[in-house]
Amino acid sequence: MELQQMRYVVAVAQERNFTRAAERCHVVQSALSHQIKALERELGVTLFARSSRRVEPTAAGEAFLVAARASLQAADRAIADAAAASGEIRGTLTVGLIPTVTAIDVPAALARFHRNHPAVRISVRTGGSDEFIAAIAGGTVDVAVLGLPDEQSHRGVVMRTLARERLVAVVAADHPLAARRRIRLADLADETFVDFPDRTPGRTQSDLAFANAGIRREVAFEAMSTDLILDLVRHGLAVALLGPGLVSDGDDLRTIALTDGPTRVQCLAWSDFNASPAVRAFVGVLLGD
Repeated sequence: MELQQMRYVVAVAQERNFTRAAERCHVVQSALSHQIKALERELGVTLFARSSRRVEPTAAGEAFLVAARASLQAADRAIADAAAASGEIRGTLTVGLIPTVTAIDVPAALARFHRNHPAVRISVRTGGSDEFIAAIAGGTVDVAVLGLPDEQSHRGVVMRTLARERLVAVVAADHPLAARRRIRLADLADETFVDFPDRTPGRTQSDLAFANAGIRREVAFEAMSTDLILDLVRHGLAVALLGPGLVSDGDDLRTIALTDGPTRVQCLAWSDFNASPAVRAFVGVLLGD
């Protein structure tokens, strides 16, 4: 069994397609298929159920994938640690970003990191805070910027607060409240809202604030994209609560301070278990260490 065979199996499992997996691994499909069949013969099991339209791991394949991914991560880490001992940082860095990051300029930090450590392979994923917390604990994401209702602790995950901000109300320029400089949550009791999906960290702080104020609100629109949220507000379909750094007052939108509005915490998160040299270096770039 070779590491390259494991990489091929992981690629096919992720792509659910031999052709795309071969392209991803920069090898011709016949060579990839041959190596996987050779591995199946060696193991005495079938790793993938194949048809003309579908490819998916068998039960044996799923069991193999768990150990294969761990083996590949260990091999990559061994290479990275050996390089770090000689003064060069290598390996991989997977960064998770929520769509509402304002505390730090992540693209600029990635560019600076890449200039200093060009041998590190960087990938970026977008998603939600809960997803990234689980991914860091599971070892599939290295570092993530999160947005949470308050400071939280999670087993296996280091959290460093980057910023705390009071959310503002966002309304269309012709909204009856648009001329106000400051309002309370009670002033929004009869409004229709657009917000992030239910039970996500991006939504939780707003739900808790209204619940604590004894106000029931109607969230008619849900979206993960801040651009879509702002477009719905811009067209007068709803109002929103967002971080002030996500909105600029213009001809079509207005932000209003909330005296009793919810607070959102932006955090940097990474694994507390034996962080790789690349992770430690990137965290240092983000935190200015």
